[in-house]
Amino acid sequence: MKDAMKAKDTNRLNVLRGILAETTNASKTSTPFKTDIQLLSLLKKRAAASRAAAQEFGAARRNDLKDKEEAQVAVLEEYASQVRTVGTHEMMEAIVKVVEEMRTNGVSINTGSVLKAVLGAGGALEGKPVEKAEVARIVKGML
Repeated sequence: MKDAMKAKDTNRLNVLRGILAETTNASKTSTPFKTDIQLLSLLKKRAAASRAAAQEFGAARRNDLKDKEEAQVAVLEEYASQVRTVGTHEMMEAIVKVVEEMRTNGVSINTGSVLKAVLGAGGALEGKPVEKAEVARIVKGML
């Protein structure tokens, strides 16, 4: 944050202040941020909201506000890209392994049961930094 202040980078500073405010507010609730994945979720949610706002400003011909929102999206995506998650290849391997085990055991295979087996207690991706939405997308693509 100090670097953004010294560089007078208002977009970065506004984004950092917003993220800091949301994490502080979340820490006072019953569900504070405990993992990097929760922070990544926040970053992606804010980026999606900024993209939607930029589209609205573009439709209203407010290019100054549209440019501001797009700059915020760029900063949010920069920070989101720095969060380490399990790679797609490793997720695919774990999902394929679980689906094969389920087929050999004669268990009915649907999205929910595969997700529970992969992400649940004793699952291959339990406790690892994975985006559940990405895992669900891969599972749906396989089934």
